[in-house]
Amino acid sequence: MSQKRAVSLSELLPQPIQGITDLKATFGEWEVHESQHVDPDQVHAVLGELVERLDADFPYFHPQYAGQMLKPPHPVAVAAYVATMQLNPNNHSIDASRATTVMEHEVLDQLAAMFGYPADYMGHLTWSGTTANLEALWVSREIAPGKAIAHSTDAHYTHSRMGEVLGIDTVGIATEADGRMSLDALERELATGRIGVVVATLGTTGLGAVDPLADIIPLAREHGARVHVDTAYGGFFTIIADELDPETARHFRAIAQADSVVVDPHKHGLQPYGCGAVLFNDQSILRFYHHESPYTYFASTERHFGEIQLECSRAGASAAALWATLKVFPLTRQGLGAIVLPGYRAAQTWHGLIAESDILQPYQRPQLDIITYLPRVQRMSELDRVSQAIFEMAADTTRPQQTHLATYVVTPAQLQARGIELEHDAERARIMRSVLMKPEHEPLIAEMHHHVSMWSRRAYEATH
Repeated sequence: MSQKRAVSLSELLPQPIQGITDLKATFGEWEVHESQHVDPDQVHAVLGELVERLDADFPYFHPQYAGQMLKPPHPVAVAAYVATMQLNPNNHSIDASRATTVMEHEVLDQLAAMFGYPADYMGHLTWSGTTANLEALWVSREIAPGKAIAHSTDAHYTHSRMGEVLGIDTVGIATEADGRMSLDALERELATGRIGVVVATLGTTGLGAVDPLADIIPLAREHGARVHVDTAYGGFFTIIADELDPETARHFRAIAQADSVVVDPHKHGLQPYGCGAVLFNDQSILRFYHHESPYTYFASTERHFGEIQLECSRAGASAAALWATLKVFPLTRQGLGAIVLPGYRAAQTWHGLIAESDILQPYQRPQLDIITYLPRVQRMSELDRVSQAIFEMAADTTRPQQTHLATYVVTPAQLQARGIELEHDAERARIMRSVLMKPEHEPLIAEMHHHVSMWSRRAYEATH
């Protein structure tokens, strides 16, 4: 085996493009219909314009981009996607995706094993975490019709939105000072008897907080409620649970006991959008999937994915891309875990630097790889002005020096809960938030901290 090194997309693409071209040729030559003929010069001009227009995007691919949850797909995933997309299989049915249906089963088995789910689990890939959560909540509604969804007030907005779609109530549960769901508040709500499912978020999209799943499960069971885990963002931290703080690790290990779980390979799993997944820990929920399609499902008597999902058509290329990626980076500490872990270490390192800063202070200790912090100011209105100025100034400079951050809105009560006292001259204010999900962030932390500190000083001076 050759020595490991970085590979580029331009290096990988010729093989799958030529391979699929050769595969097609085995079925005989045919003429492309004249309606699909194009002017090559026009196409090249259009593609050139496309590249120019894409230049308006932020550099999501670069480690100095630490704003939103955006991470470039690995070249292996893109090459596999491009290869498969040339055939364009549809994983709705085996008839339309003989190869990629099998690949999807293989990657699902790996995801289920990662979470500790039993061999008779049920699940499939999806377009997104939103769709995956919708399906899990739909199953919960069918099991306990008329009952509400409970989720933390810091949970993703998809849960309240999907509650509206499903026509059921949603209840926000207060969080503790570390951003985790309050068990006392949850118990009071469960005692009303109106909750059918509790959504535990392991990796909130705002703070990266991990709800106390290991304690939520017995509490929910006591009151007859299901437990659904939304770990769309944080799911792959399960691989490196031993490296996390013991309390956080305890909750990731408890996923095996939850009724359902959602994870997004298009976040930490190196996949292009969109690739999510939903898994259920037993197949009894299959009774809720009523499906008839008289013009499909002829090639096999096995269950087709279209019969066990709310979606219909789905790109087989997504399954192929994830399959190829997990062949190269398996779901182990030494495989994909080695890519996830540097972000966690980067967040811990930057937290330590911010805690010692005279211009910045931490909002709370990061539980995964999302870090929140704020300038040292006196008033809420001042906090909002300086934070926004940092956000704008750090990005508004020459490209090699740009640092792309994000902001997060907080209240005086949330700051007080974390020991930060400011004059309450505004009801809300922005603070700083950085997502360190690229492994390349780790060696850049000292430099990023220097730049953010510099821009914080300049932002303070510019707003006073």
